[in-house]
Amino acid sequence: MWNRAELKARGKFAFRANYWRCVIVALIMTILFSGGAARGAQQAGSGDVNINFNGGPLIEFDSLPPAVTGAIIAGVAVGGVIGIIIAVFLLNPLNVGGQRFFIVNAKEPAELNELGWPFKNCYGNVVKTMLLTDVYVILWSLLFIIPGIIKGYAYMMVPYILAENPSLDANEAITISRRMMDGNKWKAFVFDLSFILWDIASVFTLGVLGIFYVGPYKFASKAELYYAIKAQAGY
Repeated sequence: MWNRAELKARGKFAFRANYWRCVIVALIMTILFSGGAARGAQQAGSGDVNINFNGGPLIEFDSLPPAVTGAIIAGVAVGGVIGIIIAVFLLNPLNVGGQRFFIVNAKEPAELNELGWPFKNCYGNVVKTMLLTDVYVILWSLLFIIPGIIKGYAYMMVPYILAENPSLDANEAITISRRMMDGNKWKAFVFDLSFILWDIASVFTLGVLGIFYVGPYKFASKAELYYAIKAQAGY
């Protein structure tokens, strides 16, 4: 049975042993997966859009000529498609590469080139598996938020599994993650929640603490969590 405090202590030690590389990779991962773009797309896709030029009067979306409205909708749609393509073919493999960096770093100081490792090792299978995982989580989320969160934790080990076994069949990787997380989803949630005071402290330092300590500390600790759950599940 894994111990939260012990895993966090190991993560802290591994991160400090390779400090600057961990900071750089964690910062890249945080920027790429912060969700800012997603929030922007959500706002752009809402039913009421106001445009304000240089402090002038607001232009109501509904009052625009049909041709302009159509052009804006088309632009938003194209932007959404481009965003999906970027997420599928670039961000998801980078997610796997980032997790690989930290699981390698848990054993020995890792190099920055681990971030690009998935692009040279079964790239197509990594893309397919991560896409299928995302689709499953989205479909479960359609049943309300809670099922989506639960399945998100059920599949949370997929990037780590791919980071070690990039050629693994998509459904097999997802199944292994589900088996590993059986009985561990709530504990993994509490593990994430245990960093909340650090996150709050990061906010009060305008993100500086997050960049230089909290972010890499969390990523390194999650790599230790992966190893612990993997060993517990017998993989």
